[in-house]
Amino acid sequence: MAQKKETPSRIADNKKAAFNYFFEERFEAGVVLQGWEVKAAREGKAQLTDGYVVIRDGELFLIGCQITPLKTASTHVNPEQQRTKKLLMHKDEIRRLIGKVEQKGHTLVPIQMYWKAGKVKCEIALAKGKATHDKRDVIKDREGKREVERAMKQRHR
Repeated sequence: MAQKKETPSRIADNKKAAFNYFFEERFEAGVVLQGWEVKAAREGKAQLTDGYVVIRDGELFLIGCQITPLKTASTHVNPEQQRTKKLLMHKDEIRRLIGKVEQKGHTLVPIQMYWKAGKVKCEIALAKGKATHDKRDVIKDREGKREVERAMKQRHR
């Protein structure tokens, strides 16, 4: 029997990160979650907008990621919405990241959270912050594309 290839389904995206940073490299990391967080993630209750990744004692941690608990969460569990979550990567990848993050202007940013083979994964990027004029250029390009699309739509009517 041919096995069906599972496409990763998205839990949360960080669209704000693409606007604020240039992505230089992307990495995949596993996320350590509690049971109530996994259930909430299945319902799409996760948000990465204000999240960032720090390295402490040779380990990666995701800070600022919000997972809103479901109303049906157990009463004996005290769900913490902005709990610091540990990210799982190979030691050699983490060591390589440590060297790059120590360079001026580089940071680690979560891009998206998704399911892969029944496990929650987080795509993180080694990023460099954009200057204000770069952000203006992005806005200008986006508006230019919209104008072209509107003109094409008007022409085809």
